[in-house]
Amino acid sequence: MLQQLAYVIITPYSLHKSRTGGILSRLISRTGLDLAAMRMFAPSSDLVKQYAGAISSAHDPQGRKIQELLRQYILHNLSPDPKTGRRRRVLVMLFRGAEAVRKVRSVVGNVCPERSGGETICDTYGDLIMDDAGRIRYFEPAVLAAPNAKEAQKVLKLWARYSDSDGGLLKGVISYPPRVTGERTLVLIKPDNFRFPTGRPGNVIDFFSRTGLYIVGVKVLHMSVAQVLEFYGPVRETLRTKLKDGISERAKLLLEKEFGFKIPAREQKALGAVLGPLHGDNRFENIIRFMSGRTSSECASGKDRRRPGTEKCIALVYEGVNAIRKIRDVLGPTDPSKAPPGSIRREFGSNITVNAAHASDSVESAQREFAIVNVGENNFRQVIEEVYGKI
Repeated sequence: MLQQLAYVIITPYSLHKSRTGGILSRLISRTGLDLAAMRMFAPSSDLVKQYAGAISSAHDPQGRKIQELLRQYILHNLSPDPKTGRRRRVLVMLFRGAEAVRKVRSVVGNVCPERSGGETICDTYGDLIMDDAGRIRYFEPAVLAAPNAKEAQKVLKLWARYSDSDGGLLKGVISYPPRVTGERTLVLIKPDNFRFPTGRPGNVIDFFSRTGLYIVGVKVLHMSVAQVLEFYGPVRETLRTKLKDGISERAKLLLEKEFGFKIPAREQKALGAVLGPLHGDNRFENIIRFMSGRTSSECASGKDRRRPGTEKCIALVYEGVNAIRKIRDVLGPTDPSKAPPGSIRREFGSNITVNAAHASDSVESAQREFAIVNVGENNFRQVIEEVYGKI
């Protein structure tokens, strides 16, 4: 069946209220579609005006009155702040698959005064409150999505054209009190969260939302072997040396059981010196396979090592005061068995390698990892052009 692209736009209000994770969870788990791309935008007035003018459709079940309400909402709430000129944060997600537009819209729902019991995203996170005279007192749609494939194509081409100028790793969108500065940190939602179309990626983001930090960059990432080698390079030597004692003890016990004699401490230490680096290298290869889908030994050339991997991550950049410490506190230690209750790795991790998420441990590490992952890279436009051709 023909593959479609569908979009979901998370509004500035939903982002501010940290509802991103809950919205993403529903979309992945209920549609079964491929999350193909995500990109943060700080829309200019020009983009907002064109988008507001592109949403009217005779085939939208919401009708002209609701469409006009949405148009006015977009103009007022997605445009830069008229007082400060500061642009507002918007997150655009792309979903790919058969009947993607219909499936996404069924989960998003329609805007209507008669709310049901939370069946759709609009029901749960949106509001349309009217007084007894039928006048609108408050309106928040929570998300925006196309009613049909024709509008989806038109809107996606529009956002793709502005995806370089208005999108990427955002700057100057967060306001701080005088003499207060924020910092940025990188988070990777790891491949173990994407084995099946479940709500886990969104649930992990929900955990991070309690830090009160702001998402200023996001990218769906397929790490190449070369990227994993560079990203986790500092871990390799640690694994080669750190695991010596453990592997020597295990080897001693196995050999004593096999041969029936005791191995002295000096020989046990020698076993660790030989086997420790080999065991560390094997663990490192497992990390590469886990993050990219293959190992360096399976790549025939440098070009193969640079090809995007088969495993999916979400890379997020969080900004705010003490961002690195706050994110690390919620994440928990590397070993899930040692992580405290309420931490991400305790809740979602399986072992030291398959542990749900990564977060930068220092300002220096964050800067190094930003350069490797390149969250600002525009694969959002690339995905759209793969379907609709050059824009």
